[in-house]
Amino acid sequence: MSWNTFGRVLRMTTWGESHGPALGAVLDGCPPGLSLAEGDIQPWLDARRPGQNKFTTQRQEPDPVRILSGTFEGQDGTQRTTGTPISLMIENVDQRSKDYSEVARAYRPGHADYAYDAKYGFRDYRGGGRSSARETAARVAAGAVARLVIPEVTIEAYVVEIGGDSIDRARFDAAEIANNPFWCPDPAAAARWAQAVDEARLAGSSLGAVVECVAQGVPAGWGAPIYAKLDADLAGAMMGINAVKGVEIGDGFTAARLSGEQNADPMRPGGGPPVFQANHAGGIAGGISTGQPVVLRVAFKPTSSILTPVETIDREGNATEIRTKGRHDPCVGIRGTPVVAAMMALVLADHKLLHRAQCG
Repeated sequence: MSWNTFGRVLRMTTWGESHGPALGAVLDGCPPGLSLAEGDIQPWLDARRPGQNKFTTQRQEPDPVRILSGTFEGQDGTQRTTGTPISLMIENVDQRSKDYSEVARAYRPGHADYAYDAKYGFRDYRGGGRSSARETAARVAAGAVARLVIPEVTIEAYVVEIGGDSIDRARFDAAEIANNPFWCPDPAAAARWAQAVDEARLAGSSLGAVVECVAQGVPAGWGAPIYAKLDADLAGAMMGINAVKGVEIGDGFTAARLSGEQNADPMRPGGGPPVFQANHAGGIAGGISTGQPVVLRVAFKPTSSILTPVETIDREGNATEIRTKGRHDPCVGIRGTPVVAAMMALVLADHKLLHRAQCG
């Protein structure tokens, strides 16, 4: 069976295809009484919107969101959630299906073309259909609603590496994240990336990226020790994003190279909750949040749709080459950054509601 729903208490179902008339999300389980208008969602979609600079796809989608259900005018005159399913719709207005004539005949290596065809015996080759990153617009819209469920939490995502070139942590400046097209906290790295991504774009190629996401204000106690581990759900959410091939929580793979005492997060008395002297665990221990910042990193592979010819086969199994025409991101991790933040919000909101259901 197909699976298009995410979450346990706060459940998101996305619908639509890259080249269909529209796409969207239905968010069920949202608490009633939250102030919600389209203006609360639109800024997050604008951050993900394509065509804003030469470092992203030039597909021109304004992505205005419409709330079709789940809100009603409250006593104060504002639109508030009613506790019923919230339906969100985003229209597609700039499809160019003719760009995919070659994809109709042959599979793009690294893309979902062959795997999708092997599973269903049929595929929508126009931009990849459901496997297109266009679907993530619906997640960003739903993530904006999820943020309203967790007002105590602040989430920020940013790029820390492109094409193997990492930021200098000593130059980390959060104020710089919104000042460049790469969501980069290091202006020197952003300048280098501008040249690297542009060179890849002009060469008909692409680059990978690593996105870091930090959630501040997550209280201790969210998550569960076995089958609802907070870190496991976060990892699953991030791996569900198109082009993601790896997730680290806290120190991640670096922890495997440390000794026990190096990897420990020492605690000291604080007159209340403990004062942690390190955060190697990324704010999660035993699947449950510790009250420290929740930290993760997500690895995006290079975009599979490239102009450089690549060896492949057609649907009949014949050897051929393919170069993917059309408008594609030379580094999909850039526009993937708001998606990472949205999925963080959805997981944390779901776990807040799960915790409240069990523990009050």
